[in-house]
Amino acid sequence: MLFSSLNRIGFGSMQLTGPGHWAAPDNPDRAMQVLRDAVDAGVTHIDTADAYGPFTAEKYIRKALHPYPDDLVIATKGGLTRQGPNRWAPCGRPEYLRQCVEMSLRRLQIERIELYYLHRIDPAVAMEDQLAVLSDMQAEGKIHHIGLSKVDLNQVQRASELIDVAAVQNKYNVSNLMFEEVLRYCELASIAFVPYAPLASGRLVEPHGLLHELATQYSATPAQLALAWLLNRSPVMMPIPGTSSSARLHENLAAHQINLTREAMTAIELAAAKAHSPEERSGQRTGGYDDEPPALL
Repeated sequence: MLFSSLNRIGFGSMQLTGPGHWAAPDNPDRAMQVLRDAVDAGVTHIDTADAYGPFTAEKYIRKALHPYPDDLVIATKGGLTRQGPNRWAPCGRPEYLRQCVEMSLRRLQIERIELYYLHRIDPAVAMEDQLAVLSDMQAEGKIHHIGLSKVDLNQVQRASELIDVAAVQNKYNVSNLMFEEVLRYCELASIAFVPYAPLASGRLVEPHGLLHELATQYSATPAQLALAWLLNRSPVMMPIPGTSSSARLHENLAAHQINLTREAMTAIELAAAKAHSPEERSGQRTGGYDDEPPALL
């Protein structure tokens, strides 16, 4: 598996941008310090995308961390365009995807992207054409591994017939199991499963929230319990919690020290089930970046 040699908890960089994931944050220096602290704390996998800002997170990663440690994997994505705060739209035209890769290489100041995701499958463009250009750039040595983001089971299976899928990045956490079938497929195919929004965009760490009481029993925080649940859920799970706080960063990374019994895993799942409706548990919501349905082809 792609990430077998990496620390399983990575760092997601989307929070290092302004409101609505648009433009720069109020304190760019603090954002870059969080990146440095992450690497110093042992993070070996940083996730980003050209759409974060747009371009903001990639630039901060270069400014904060270049030249990069040899063991650091920087994963980025292309194929989503931005129209303003909290506004996203796919664009999978092959010429645009090629431009996305070239510009990410330039912004990150690298010669090859270790892991490059198709950020969304554009329903207006044949999947074969979108993946073909990434495969071409892989052959050219500009991409090492190719991943997919926000895909359903049928899309992963179809893509696997065309390319070697190294990773899938879908929304997944204890309160949202919409992509359980995709996770199980990744296990069978030895594909890394990288859950974004592992803390349900902060809903799992709210004071006196659904995991508060259980976390107290384990002398942990709700965030640590939610991340520990993910790590115990599957051996291919590679969560990427994001934060703009160094204190929260270290709290998240400590989750790997928590050992959960099967009874504890069940208790966490029951707590989440009681707090959310079946629709919320299955992810059947619509709205923004986190909640739009997968592209239909």
